[in-house]
Amino acid sequence: MFGAAMGSPVSPLLADLFMEWLEKQAIATAPVECKQKFWKQYVEDVLELIKKGQVRNPMDHVNTTDPTGNIKFTYEEGEDKQIPFLDTLLVRPGDGSVKLLVYRKK
Repeated sequence: MFGAAMGSPVSPLLADLFMEWLEKQAIATAPVECKQKFWKQYVEDVLELIKKGQVRNPMDHVNTTDPTGNIKFTYEEGEDKQIPFLDTLLVRPGDGSVKLLVYRKK
C-alpha cells in the first residue's frame, strides 16, 4: 500500500534516497533553536550535536518533517561525556578533544 516491496532490489536505493531527501528538508527548515552543530548519518543511525537541554525541540522538528508520518526518529543522550555510535564509543575528556574507542554491545 505504501513504499517499495520488501526484498525488491530497488527498495534499499529508494529508502536511501528518501532518507537523504528527508534529512536535507529537516536541516534546511530547522528553526534557529533547532539548528545542530554537527550531523553525520550512516544508514539509519544519525550522530547529531545540539545545544544542551534542547533534545525535544530538534527531535519534534525532524519527526514532523516527514509528509507521510511514517518515519519517526528516536534519540539517545550521551552519559558521562560519552556516547556509542555504530561500533565506536565517542568520549570527550576534560580537555575538549574527542577520543574514539571500539564499542561492543553487552
